[in-house]
Amino acid sequence: MSGIEVYGSVADGFEEVRAEFAAAVAEETAEPGAQLAAYVQGRPVVDLWAGDDIDGATLLPVYSNSKGAAHLVVALLVQEGVLDLDRQVASYWPEFTGGGKERLTLRELIAHRSGLIGVDGGFTLEELADDRVVAARLAGQRPFWEPGTAYGYHALTIGALTGEVVRRVTGRTLQEVYEERIRAPHGLDLWLGLPEAEEARIQPTRPMAPTPEQQALLAANRPSAEGLLPVAFNRAADPSFDIVDYANSLTVRALGPASGGGVGTARGLARLYAAALSGVDGAPALLKPETIAEFTERRWTGTDAVTGEPDHFTLGFETEGVRYPALGATAFGHAGAAGSEAFADPRTGLAYGYTRRRFGFPGGPAPENQRLVAAVARAAEESVR
Repeated sequence: MSGIEVYGSVADGFEEVRAEFAAAVAEETAEPGAQLAAYVQGRPVVDLWAGDDIDGATLLPVYSNSKGAAHLVVALLVQEGVLDLDRQVASYWPEFTGGGKERLTLRELIAHRSGLIGVDGGFTLEELADDRVVAARLAGQRPFWEPGTAYGYHALTIGALTGEVVRRVTGRTLQEVYEERIRAPHGLDLWLGLPEAEEARIQPTRPMAPTPEQQALLAANRPSAEGLLPVAFNRAADPSFDIVDYANSLTVRALGPASGGGVGTARGLARLYAAALSGVDGAPALLKPETIAEFTERRWTGTDAVTGEPDHFTLGFETEGVRYPALGATAFGHAGAAGSEAFADPRTGLAYGYTRRRFGFPGGPAPENQRLVAAVARAAEESVR
């Protein structure tokens, strides 16, 4: 769809970013809509949007960008001494035993090494909406590999697992800690549990739309992949699990499961990482440099037992410098299944957020992020010289 109008603004020196965004959204078809935002050293430098029935304040499901917000909560609590990365999870959560789970440390848990990628028979949509229900089922589940011995993406369970540890220690859900310590104080347009009053900002009808390819996969009702992938993505559930319906569920949005139920804008994603890395509006950074160093150190390498990809995780976060060569080695963040992306790059102080309404096939960061990240990173580097 050519000629789509781009709205918003960029700071001086970021004009190339606007041009790249315009080119990217012009390639979109079937209800295009996207948002792009960025900060450099706590200063907003990009705020763009395009598409039908979407503006810079339109809320969109952000799927696994939620994991980044959740693990910023964990990082903050580790920084404050409330959580100990090398303490066994079972010491916080006594029911977390059996099959080797009792030996697993918090560090190993948030590095996707528990083997608790799903449950026998799968989850219902109603169960996946509630992290406490998911955690209770996982506590009694046999791990799909010996905990601590392998890595595999816990697509729909990691937020419930880490969230239960947070709840046992603080007496508050991870969502409550996020709201009280991170979202509200920093004015973030990124929710783990969307208030009913904010529902009016969701795009009318279905806020998340599948591509034709994604629709065909859903219609097939079963994945073509074998092994652990169907378990981790709940594809063997009965009734079958629809990841688009998950994001369009009022219950999921209201409860905000930390693995993938977040709702927000590109502005909210970028501001989240700006608050963590540099601070916003004169506030200090949420995370100290030594905390960022701890959470971005790669201690393990290997192949993902679920997806077959090379390990690209640190502690709860994806290593964005592996995915985007223009970024520094310690860039950290998390992509979302619909194609969204969000990260911080300590090398330049860049914080990036990108959302899109149409579900990217087959999932994960949409390909246009390559050109957008490269353009934003170049402009950010020039701006801090």
